[in-house]
Amino acid sequence: MSSLLKPFSVREGPCERHAGNSGCLTTSLSPPTQCLGSRNAAAGLSPLPVAGYQAYGARRTLAAASIGGRKLTHPGKAILAGGIAGGIEICITFPTEYVKTQLQLDGRANPPRYRGIGDCVKLTVQDHGLRGLYRGLSSLLYGSIPKSAVRFGTFEVLSNPMRDATGRLDNTRSLLCGLGAGIAEAVVVVCPMETLKVKLIHDQCSLRPRYRGFFHGVSEIIKEQGVRGTYQGLTATVLKQGSNQAIRFYVMNSLRNWYKGDDPRREMHPVVTAIFGATAGAASVFGNTPLDVVKTRMQGLEAHRYKSTLDCAFQILKHEGPQAFYKGTVPRLGRVCLDVAIVFVIYEEVVKLLNNVWKTQ
Repeated sequence: MSSLLKPFSVREGPCERHAGNSGCLTTSLSPPTQCLGSRNAAAGLSPLPVAGYQAYGARRTLAAASIGGRKLTHPGKAILAGGIAGGIEICITFPTEYVKTQLQLDGRANPPRYRGIGDCVKLTVQDHGLRGLYRGLSSLLYGSIPKSAVRFGTFEVLSNPMRDATGRLDNTRSLLCGLGAGIAEAVVVVCPMETLKVKLIHDQCSLRPRYRGFFHGVSEIIKEQGVRGTYQGLTATVLKQGSNQAIRFYVMNSLRNWYKGDDPRREMHPVVTAIFGATAGAASVFGNTPLDVVKTRMQGLEAHRYKSTLDCAFQILKHEGPQAFYKGTVPRLGRVCLDVAIVFVIYEEVVKLLNNVWKTQ
């Protein structure tokens, strides 16, 4: 009997010859008890249960994902890290968002107020001081934290089951996961947040501003238009955010896979992460700025002029020409590249920190 219990490799002896037998599990991982299906059957003994081997193999596969490659990020960590990254990022980049929105709202149908980016900044500072460049920040700050939390949390929930044993995610699946993350953040956070931001910034352009601040503006909008008033331009927002995150996560994941090559354990320096993030941000700007322009018009104070998202796009094309779909591209390019670079760097670093203090499987 002692000879039956002698350890042996799965590449020799009975397991090699009887790999198709149900009682024998062929694997490169050795479970606590050796594979005795064939030998026990020959000795007239009951075969060992296969379920135990399968459960053991599943545990070893998950362990391999943590040890052999990029460790799977727990959704809770992704939500917390994403929220922190989003809050820090918006405080740094909001002035560029303000200028971009002002230029997009400065419709060509009326005499333009601004001659360009510099003129917009100059007039804003003259009329409202430096604080004027941060008008509407509160609505984005309150929204950016949950927006990034939902984005990264959803992405990790969708992508974790799709990763291979080394934690690698292929590019096509990253595109789909990014699309899902973008749609989720659009519906849950971005649409009401962006609507409030655009209305507050647009209100500042009027001769007699109506809103005294964020909470007063929210109460007045809901009082006059109901909750639906904070969901103007939902279709355009879903299209914009879905394509945004699909492009960004696709480009970022592609660059990450290229950089790591055959070594999934290779660490990425924050500078490399920032460069890759800025590249992903630039790709998303050139890919969907027309959708951003339509979304901004649909959420402005003059949104009642448009019957639908398609009607808005048609009116812009008819009265302002195709070049109008790329209004605000330059300030948006600067803001988004900086935005995505900062968010990805802070997110990755916060996740590393959380891995040291928050132990998860």
